[in-house]
Amino acid sequence: MTQDELKTLVGQAALKYVTPDTVVGVGTGSTVDKFIDALAASGIRIAGAVSSSVRSTERMKALGIAVLEASEVEALQVYIDGADEIDHHGHMVKGGGAALTREKIVADLAKTFVCIADESKLVDALGRFPLPVEVIPMAAAQITRRFAAMGGTARLREGCVTDNSCQILDVTGLRITDPAAFEADVNQWPGVVTVGVFARNKASVCLLGTAQGVKTLTF
Repeated sequence: MTQDELKTLVGQAALKYVTPDTVVGVGTGSTVDKFIDALAASGIRIAGAVSSSVRSTERMKALGIAVLEASEVEALQVYIDGADEIDHHGHMVKGGGAALTREKIVADLAKTFVCIADESKLVDALGRFPLPVEVIPMAAAQITRRFAAMGGTARLREGCVTDNSCQILDVTGLRITDPAAFEADVNQWPGVVTVGVFARNKASVCLLGTAQGVKTLTF
């Protein structure tokens, strides 16, 4: 089974977490695109969606799904999004698509975070995938030095301006064994908008696409 087919499989599997007539939180990325397509084709009537990116907003509107601003809702039953990495406790690295800040905002509104991913994203410890960090441009060099002091190499993502008009540093060389402590620490560095570790807003469930079908991990 190809990676694209696995993404389609988990995108469809996520439909069972959608409650009719509620507002659904929708993330960003190629796997989420499959969920959006499945949702539009399913006939499930929802009250609307809160989107974490311009990309997802445009896709949903094109398919006739109403998109609401995060400020219009007080809570979401579910947020469905992908991950660049997820460990066996539900902690994730996100931000490969540069939407990590908005993803974290929408995730914080949700009671349940359903992560949809293929089995290549499951890791024993976070850090194999370059860690995205959204930064205020003025602070990029300073933050790069702070990661270097931790043994990490931060590189500016060329040509990338986020939906919030900020920059992304991609950090390699880290092994994140305590995601919650790491997230809390880096988030306090001046100039960091959001670090791409999702520990406070970790997954409740992961629908993992495997050659044997969809495997459900609960955290």
